[in-house]
Amino acid sequence: MSVLVSEIFSSIQGEGKLTGVPSWFLRLSGCNLRCTWCDTPYASWNPEGDKRTIDSLVQDARESGLSHAVVTGGEPMIFKELTELCAKLREIGMHITIETAGTVFPEDWSDLACDLMSISPKLANSTPAKDDSRDPLGVWHDKHEARRLDTAVLNRLITGFADRQLKFVVADEGDLGEIRSVLADLRGYEPGDVMLMPEGTSTPEPGSTDWIVRACLESGWRYCNRLHIELFGDRRGT
Repeated sequence: MSVLVSEIFSSIQGEGKLTGVPSWFLRLSGCNLRCTWCDTPYASWNPEGDKRTIDSLVQDARESGLSHAVVTGGEPMIFKELTELCAKLREIGMHITIETAGTVFPEDWSDLACDLMSISPKLANSTPAKDDSRDPLGVWHDKHEARRLDTAVLNRLITGFADRQLKFVVADEGDLGEIRSVLADLRGYEPGDVMLMPEGTSTPEPGSTDWIVRACLESGWRYCNRLHIELFGDRRGT
């Protein structure tokens, strides 16, 4: 059994509850969405990579010497091989984080091995324009908009795992109302599970994210930094 892999690397986790933890990263190539600001287009807009067997990936994880694995994409949940991969990572003692947009979660995956379900619900700011040069026919605007939020899937993911985080990529203060609307339909999470992450691939200018800080203080949410951007800049393999 094999999957299309965009990249594998060892680095410091740059986002979320485990920020700073040394981790083995596996980026699967392929996605059911096309976020306009996607920072990994080589795994979504133009999926690229090599076929790798599950056993070879688990061996790579073992040889990394690390105890935390992050399975990301693209969208890992579109791969039927994910359950076998995560089960085998669990067998070698890995703590597993799965990064997902929360639009796909087959109901028969109730035994999926995952210690931190990292969910990034996509707001309207993620939808590509109809005249996006990457999509000459404009088909992804409608596809993405129709797929980007699935409340039933989000609730299954939130309630189905012992730990979770909800990371919202925010572009401006107008996104806060949409976030509150999305959260009103969700259950089983704590305010501390909600994270606001400024959109972009560079370190924000001082003062530019004050509105995010205020929102976090008012609602008990968390500010989600991108430590890897600060440490390494916007480059692959970090």
